[in-house]
Amino acid sequence: MTSGFLDGSIIAIALFGIGIYGLLARRNIIKTVMSFGIIQAALILFFLNINYDAAAEPPIGDAALMTDPFPQALMITAIVIGVAVTAVGLTMFISLYHHYGSTNWSKIVRMRKEEN
Repeated sequence: MTSGFLDGSIIAIALFGIGIYGLLARRNIIKTVMSFGIIQAALILFFLNINYDAAAEPPIGDAALMTDPFPQALMITAIVIGVAVTAVGLTMFISLYHHYGSTNWSKIVRMRKEEN
């Protein structure tokens, strides 16, 4: 970890808070999908920052000084899964928008109740 005030953990926690605020305060579907992306980026930054060691070297050579490549591999997997979830969310948004003509969660729920 770095000795400065603004290290990766603090920035990750701030990004996580911004993402949660976006989920709770906004009713727009696009802003909800963006908030999930911000939360994902915050979690990836946090987990990569936990494993950070300034003295470690790339995983080639002496095993005693090597950094563990496992957390980086997990975060690459998390990025791929996050992109897939975002794509599915945006596809669902397009379908909802074409059917109901709105991007507001509250309006869509109200319209669905009126249909039934």
